[in-house]
Amino acid sequence: MHTVGLLVYPNFQSLALAVASVFEYANLLRDEASYQFSIVSEHGGPVASSQGFSVHSEPLAKEGYDTLIVAGDNECRLPSAALVEYLRQAPHHSRRIASICTGAFVLAAAGLLEGKRATTHWFHARAFQTQYPKIQLEEDRIYVVDGQMWTSAGMSAGVDLALAIVESDFGLETSRMVARKLVLYQRRGGGQSQFSALLEMGARSDRVQMALAYASENLASDLSVERLAEAARLSPRQFSRVFREETGQSPAKAVERLRVEAARLMMETTRHPIEVVARETGFGDRERMRQAFLRAFGQPPQTIQRASGVTPLAH
Repeated sequence: MHTVGLLVYPNFQSLALAVASVFEYANLLRDEASYQFSIVSEHGGPVASSQGFSVHSEPLAKEGYDTLIVAGDNECRLPSAALVEYLRQAPHHSRRIASICTGAFVLAAAGLLEGKRATTHWFHARAFQTQYPKIQLEEDRIYVVDGQMWTSAGMSAGVDLALAIVESDFGLETSRMVARKLVLYQRRGGGQSQFSALLEMGARSDRVQMALAYASENLASDLSVERLAEAARLSPRQFSRVFREETGQSPAKAVERLRVEAARLMMETTRHPIEVVARETGFGDRERMRQAFLRAFGQPPQTIQRASGVTPLAH
């Protein structure tokens, strides 16, 4: 059985508690006690969250945990010196140490991230880099794994981190089953950006949201205005007008943004050659994808792929 401790301290961000459901459903779906999950704190007992309610916690175990996850808070405040010292020694008695959101500041204060790659909430990225310049912060990532250390971005990204832990322990299919049970629209990979093109488009009506959802699920297909209008159950003319009013851009431009986002994630998390990425994300050929990347990022796909450290397979 894997022991998992969620470490909380006064004013912790309450959304961190959501990771408990990931491990709960892993147990239910595997029909066995795969995880023993506990909320833990320095002394045990009630610990107040950032919203004012308290949760019961167990005292930290001296023998450690298979996985110890440090919750963050809203203001990047550090817990007690004794708790930071406990974490400093944690790698000696815990297999995996993780943080959610600004919990990365706590791991950094304990000296656990020096010389490693890590991430945290985008809002606090600049402050983190200023305080801890020897840590390679990847601020545009959902979660980052570097050896024993696992760090995630803000808030809901803790669920993605927990799903990745389940995948590491019991395989991709179990992780997918848990995500489906939790009714997650998308199980996000660690390389995915903290910023979502779908979210930034700000579609208000159900019909435009339906069209965007259809597009994101069928990027390799023909996504003409006529096809998107059909998905939205509007005439092409009406759809184009409503789409531009709600998103401030044309359907073609929106589709390009979705394809660029998907292509970048695919290049950073797989070893597919650029030709395959271009085909799978609907660009058709590498030149069309290259032009789209230059418009979006000012860099060609090869530059971004090299920066990610991924070596594509020979085509």
